[in-house]
Amino acid sequence: MTHDGELRLHLQRVLRAPRSVVFRALTEPQELTKWWGPDGFAIPSVESDLRPGGSYRIAMQPPEGDLFYLAGEFVEVDPPERLSYTFRWEDPDPEDRETVVKLSLRDIGAARAELVLSQGDFATERRQALHEEGWTQSLDKLEELMSSYAST
Repeated sequence: MTHDGELRLHLQRVLRAPRSVVFRALTEPQELTKWWGPDGFAIPSVESDLRPGGSYRIAMQPPEGDLFYLAGEFVEVDPPERLSYTFRWEDPDPEDRETVVKLSLRDIGAARAELVLSQGDFATERRQALHEEGWTQSLDKLEELMSSYAST
């Protein structure tokens, strides 16, 4: 996870759906609300202007606690292969800084896609670990959602 002294996150999944379906799940607000966020979190709203330079804002509601937001701008939008965007918390923790999320997709056969996610650079190992936990739980939910697509 650490490259050249920088704190980065790197995750990989094989999903049971074509990359075009996965890309929609990564970008369409109504799909994001189905899988985004750590376990137990609700996503009351997603605003998105999906284009390079466009912005997004996601409302997140933990099981216990106040609603909060993450936001950023799209850097690259290349359906269905690549998506990258900045990631920043509104009212960030003092250990936070804006990071960049990069997602790439490639088809593996007719009905599977490999998703590779990288994010960084984090200010502290603690913030990196927090994001790793959140992404892992989110991607577990995305994997389940894509498996249900495969069975329909």
